Amino acid sequence: MGDSQPTHLVAVIGAGPAGLFAARELALNNVRVVVFNRDIKPGGLAEYGIYPDKHRMKEGLRAQFRQILAMPLIDYIGHLTVGARADLNLEALRDLGVSAMLVTVGAQGTKKLGLPGEEARGVFHAKDLVYHYNRLPPFSLREFDVGQRVGVVGAGNVMADIMNWLVRKRQVAEAVAIVRRGPAEVKFDRKEFEPIVANLDQAALQAEIARVAPVMRAIAQDPEQAHAFLLAALPKAQAPVSTTRMRFEFLASPSAILADDSGRMTGVRVDDTTLVHSGSDTKAKSLGTSRVIPLDSIVFAIGDKVDEAFGLPVQGISFVKAPAPRYPQEGNSYEVFDPQHSRIIEDVFVAGWSREASTGLVGIARKDGVNGARALLQYLRALPPTARPGLAALEARLAALPKAIVRKDDLTRLEAAEQHEAQRRQLQEFKFATNDEMLGAIHLADAAVPAR
Repeated sequence: MGDSQPTHLVAVIGAGPAGLFAARELALNNVRVVVFNRDIKPGGLAEYGIYPDKHRMKEGLRAQFRQILAMPLIDYIGHLTVGARADLNLEALRDLGVSAMLVTVGAQGTKKLGLPGEEARGVFHAKDLVYHYNRLPPFSLREFDVGQRVGVVGAGNVMADIMNWLVRKRQVAEAVAIVRRGPAEVKFDRKEFEPIVANLDQAALQAEIARVAPVMRAIAQDPEQAHAFLLAALPKAQAPVSTTRMRFEFLASPSAILADDSGRMTGVRVDDTTLVHSGSDTKAKSLGTSRVIPLDSIVFAIGDKVDEAFGLPVQGISFVKAPAPRYPQEGNSYEVFDPQHSRIIEDVFVAGWSREASTGLVGIARKDGVNGARALLQYLRALPPTARPGLAALEARLAALPKAIVRKDDLTRLEAAEQHEAQRRQLQEFKFATNDEMLGAIHLADAAVPAR
């Protein structure tokens, strides 16, 4: 970090890996940074998206985040929302002296398929369940009535995590992975399957592989190789803790949710698909026939979309990026574009899942945050310097809000309180389940107003 006085103040909105590593990059280049976070704790999906029992991974990431937040040029404002209908909007940040903004709030919207019956009771989005079992308020206190027969739509690591929760925590009777394409297109890592592979119905899998084998061979895929991958986790399988029967339904594209007269889900209709080449990949093509899988509930693990209420233009599942960016990084645009007026929004940049929703894990988010910061730094270099950028106007605005604001020192006290509770309860990790409990633990309860 340089010894000269910082010449700009930048707002990083969102404190996941993309936002925190972006803040680090900016601070290393002598920019004063304020990180705004909706949640009390930093970390985003690194804190609230990684499966709870991965303690070593989470602690390693937390240690990196502590180092970043300890940097003198970085301030942290937690328990505060930023957006069009939030505690602060982007225009307010401009008025408070911010030279530019980097939006790294992730993909907080729910991606839906628009299926008939999708509003039935028993239809869930994976993100809500992930937040629930990772104890993110207010999802931590929500009840999820999944019943005994649960379908999970998807074939990636999120599907595997949801299966882990269903098999080992909820211990349902049957958990069915519903996959639009075939066994060769599954995307989960072998290690993610180790906790649940002991519950896999191998006879049902063998029958399913035999059923789809002609379709696979028709496009030069190897059914035996795909079968072997699905069983590759067996040598390191965790001992089962339930009698849950887990199985796969391949070449099955959900087309309608079925429900009873009370609005409770009873099953999902799936269209039968075949596989066709699509460039270097494959895609599923409907055969025009369908079947029904009886289920009590279904979880869509199909990715996320950005929050349209944030206040930036949205196209598809992401914020709109400039098609001809001024400051491209590795061929990507990090600049927000207003298609209605055909212009770049000068001082707003995006990174991480806000730039490209549901793409990559922590390492990808970190790199994208750094690239977003580098694009923003190029923008700052074209601006006249700000005379001693400070936080006085922002602090006055925060003081007027009817809610508790969380700072870096508060995070240290909260972490100590949760470690104390973990030791007292003889747990490897403990998390307070509500914002009020966290605020109380850091002695801010008197000022606390529920944030959600």
